[in-house]
Amino acid sequence: MRTVILLLISNIFMTFAWYGHLKFKETPLWKVIIISWLIAFAEYCFMVPANRIGSSTFSVAQLKVIQEIITLVVFSVFSVWYLGEKFTWNYAVGFLFIVLAAWFIFNPDYANK
Repeated sequence: MRTVILLLISNIFMTFAWYGHLKFKETPLWKVIIISWLIAFAEYCFMVPANRIGSSTFSVAQLKVIQEIITLVVFSVFSVWYLGEKFTWNYAVGFLFIVLAAWFIFNPDYANK
């Protein structure tokens, strides 16, 4: 559970670092880059321990899929809440396919075969 919580926190920082500046298009690019790098540093302070701790329980592929699903959830909430984007049915279908991929990766019936 620590891994998932750390990945969630890191993804919140990452999403703001990558996309938060889109609300401030009048801000000079050099300032946006510096601020984004500072936010990304905070993201790494959570991501690196999450992967280190998680690697004792999960495979690297499983860690990546967990991270991607968390990223999609965080990004979906962020894009609707912060950027005012609409969440459409095709996004939901695409995300569903990624969740389906996670099912295959975590299903023990398909492991080591």
